[in-house]
Amino acid sequence: MDSKKSLSERDIITKYILPAIEQSGWNKQSQIREEVTFTAGRIFVKGKKTKRGEKKRADIIIYYKPNIPVAVVEAKDNTHTVGAGMQQALEYSGTLDIPVAISSNGDGFVIQYRKNCGPHGADGKAIVSENADLEHFPTPDELWSCYKHYNGLASKEEEDTSLCSYYFDSTGRAPRYYQRIAINRTVEAIARGQNRILLVMATGTGKTYAAFQIIYRLWKACCKKRILYLADRNNLITQTKKGDFKHFKDKCHIIRHKHIDKSYEIYLALYQGLTNYDEETDAYKQFSPDFFDLIIVDECHRGSVDEDKAWHKILSYFSSATQIGMTATPKETKALSNIEYFGEPIYTYSLKQGIDDGFLAPYKVLRVGMNIDLEGYRPERGKTDIDGELIEDRLYNTKDFDRNIVIDERTELVARKIMEYLTNSDPMAKTIVFCVDIEHAERMRQALLKYAPQEITARSDKYIVRITGDDPVAKGYLEDFINPEQKFPVIATTSKLMSTGTDAQTCRVICLDENIGSMTEFKQIIGRGTRINEEYGKQYFTIIDFRNVTDKFADKDFDGAPVRIKESKQDDKLSEEIIDEGTGEEQIDPVTGEEVEFTEVVYGNDDPDGYELGEETPSYGPKPKLYVNGVDVSILSERKQYLDADGRLITTSVKEYCKTGILTSYRSLDNFLQTWNDAEKKRAIIEELENQGIIFEELKDEIKNDLDIFDLICHIAWDAPALTRKERAENVRKRNYWTKYGDKARKVLDALLDKYAQTGIEEIEDMKVLTVDPIKEIGTPAEIVNLFGGKQQYLQAIRELEAEIYSAA
Repeated sequence: MDSKKSLSERDIITKYILPAIEQSGWNKQSQIREEVTFTAGRIFVKGKKTKRGEKKRADIIIYYKPNIPVAVVEAKDNTHTVGAGMQQALEYSGTLDIPVAISSNGDGFVIQYRKNCGPHGADGKAIVSENADLEHFPTPDELWSCYKHYNGLASKEEEDTSLCSYYFDSTGRAPRYYQRIAINRTVEAIARGQNRILLVMATGTGKTYAAFQIIYRLWKACCKKRILYLADRNNLITQTKKGDFKHFKDKCHIIRHKHIDKSYEIYLALYQGLTNYDEETDAYKQFSPDFFDLIIVDECHRGSVDEDKAWHKILSYFSSATQIGMTATPKETKALSNIEYFGEPIYTYSLKQGIDDGFLAPYKVLRVGMNIDLEGYRPERGKTDIDGELIEDRLYNTKDFDRNIVIDERTELVARKIMEYLTNSDPMAKTIVFCVDIEHAERMRQALLKYAPQEITARSDKYIVRITGDDPVAKGYLEDFINPEQKFPVIATTSKLMSTGTDAQTCRVICLDENIGSMTEFKQIIGRGTRINEEYGKQYFTIIDFRNVTDKFADKDFDGAPVRIKESKQDDKLSEEIIDEGTGEEQIDPVTGEEVEFTEVVYGNDDPDGYELGEETPSYGPKPKLYVNGVDVSILSERKQYLDADGRLITTSVKEYCKTGILTSYRSLDNFLQTWNDAEKKRAIIEELENQGIIFEELKDEIKNDLDIFDLICHIAWDAPALTRKERAENVRKRNYWTKYGDKARKVLDALLDKYAQTGIEEIEDMKVLTVDPIKEIGTPAEIVNLFGGKQQYLQAIRELEAEIYSAA
């Protein structure tokens, strides 16, 4: 018994838990996975650098077949009770949507059946929790029965459909845990007969890959034989065909020029490629109403539920097909409701969850407030525009700027501020500038060029480009912008075209100089920056906000579950509303993605690529803009905001936020000093505070950059007097404590003290410091360690050096 208690957790798993699982009939090679990492570790931003937090990892996950998990097993060593791992097992099984949570210490198992999915006892009630010895771990049939009950699979047909296989290619790509949940829930809902399904997944989380696996599983199982993938932008279709859907090979076809070929099995189409805006000649009617078994509507928030739109007419025509709506931002207004049409989401994976898991990039916000934006602009008496026309005497604000009135100095100041930020950080950082309309986007492009680094504009005419739906050249610019391997274009000015469906993996900066009333549009725009591309160093992004648009981050609807707010249809026809006053959502031209005011667009041209407007134009448009110059425009305020540990933007100053966090962790200065002095490595304390959201790099910028982190903490939390790193290093030298060491060893310690004064305590605790100048000139790492008598003696010397650095404390 004593020998068992001396075993490590790893030994308990190997010697007791795994043999017990295998003995019950589970295949070690195909059904049992150990140490399953299912998150990437949240990215923490430290100034311009980043680091990842801990990844979440389950000890054992048991699969009935690949990607069909039935149980999570959490192990503890034998000094713990048999059920000590249950809380962890329940947390992981909840996150991973797995029906059974199991804990073990090697003596036996505690088994908990989630949502009453377990076997029934003698009293006829479902067993919630039970104990089992090592000889009676649940069998495959028993856990599969739990899975079926958990997911409501009642018939043999439903069971068979839920077991249809995933696609596996030679790269070994597998779905992330949340993609697996979305795929399995969708397939199982269809198996149960559900015909309208809504999936909500944040931008950048791989909705298209999930769609591909859903289609593949149902198609290979012959449950769905003809499938239509419907989108509203050409780049969405071409990206899909070249990307995840390439595995369908010659079975897959893009409908172009409204040419219908019924010989394929999987179709991709723009909805405007299926309509002629004439019910008698609409191309989709060349298919019979029951031709398709399955329709997937990508970005379904963009009009699929508006009864007056072509989207809805197509879906109504193919009403017998199973229809799946996919979006990051379901549309829920008084007039329109994705939930009313598709039903409640069967799964939601939010932006916050994606950032917490490390699959999406965190962001920083720079809010810039200009005098005329904050105070309004009222023209002086007799003020005229550039054409000499008298300007109406009223107060103009951000709703007017660049829509009704253009103030040259404001445009110039915004452009200068954007280029100033890029020049000071990275002038080659891919940047999207969102403008009010096409004219504003072109004017902004020209203004930005005035302040662009000449050495870059001399290399390429495509450093700053306009990407809007009216320009045929924009298609090529867009493809190059989203291609990580293409350096140019770097800065794209746009209006609506790039707000959705643009897979800009390396976009590092999003500039907001447009008014965004719609939460749906705001979330889509933020989604342009959330993708991570570590190969190209993209791990976070910055939002520069000129119009207080980022106030929406504080809205409870920003990252909450979608809630239906449309009332049931009464005698009045709500869908006739053009603008919903509650959200300020303007109509968007479905082809170009540009804003069209107060009208429905009619298209005269057959545009297979979904970029050009037709010959006919809106019957009603905006009033001509006034152009004004000679206005005093200045920046009144700038404020940086960062995400806290819970994924919310910090609204107080960085100093106040960090003070609160430190005082939460350490009840007093004495408590902190004891912890600091007892720590074998100070880095551990620093990292623990960083993982709680303390932002030391930004704190240094706000307070004083040459302070030691120790002094920074003591100063802001307890108002203790602070020494700079240089002052602490000089105090150590005055004490001359290192006389017991030889000349070369003293030289090493002196160099380490210099390194501390330059960069801080973390670097001298890292053995890699021995490989950098000037320390590496003294000898190799092995030679330097031997100067102290070995590695342990060297580490002890570092601890003594740290004790001297902080001796005054």
